[in-house]
Amino acid sequence: MFDRSMCIAQYGSDYKIRQKLAAGELFKVGKSVYSTDKDVPEIAVLSFRYPEAIVTLDSAFYIYGLTDVIPDKHYLATKRNSTKIKNANVQQIFVPDSFFEQGEETLIYRNYAIRIYNKERMLVELLRYKTKLPFDYYKEVLLNYRKIVHKLDIQKIQDYVFEAPKSRKIMETLQLEVL
Repeated sequence: MFDRSMCIAQYGSDYKIRQKLAAGELFKVGKSVYSTDKDVPEIAVLSFRYPEAIVTLDSAFYIYGLTDVIPDKHYLATKRNSTKIKNANVQQIFVPDSFFEQGEETLIYRNYAIRIYNKERMLVELLRYKTKLPFDYYKEVLLNYRKIVHKLDIQKIQDYVFEAPKSRKIMETLQLEVL
């Protein structure tokens, strides 16, 4: 993917960009975002537009196959002091700076790199947001986590829990409902 300035550097001018668009060699996939591929997942476009954000909650659960519910919005985590993302398709989650990068990784999703929290961190997020998620949805994701708990790094989960706000309550829930 390319932004406008990258396209100018590669093609030389707006006129040449318009020529490439008309010829079908370049496609506009988002606001000021271009690609040589016609079909680019919206989450990949958002990850490109907001490189400081990390995919989380419903979007991450869906990408990891922990639910088959397609999210209505794309959930992106940012640092607490970040600028508000003004996009109707994005639900921004503000995270304390000390906890923001815990469990962050780059994942190739449908041939595009996106920043996303790993499965261990997402389990902690599930437990953190337990009361804010619909009960049936929470149970579905939790049951899918129970199926893969033997593949997860328990030490990582515990480390993330101790870094998280309200860690005592999260650890209790983890012990009672998952392990």
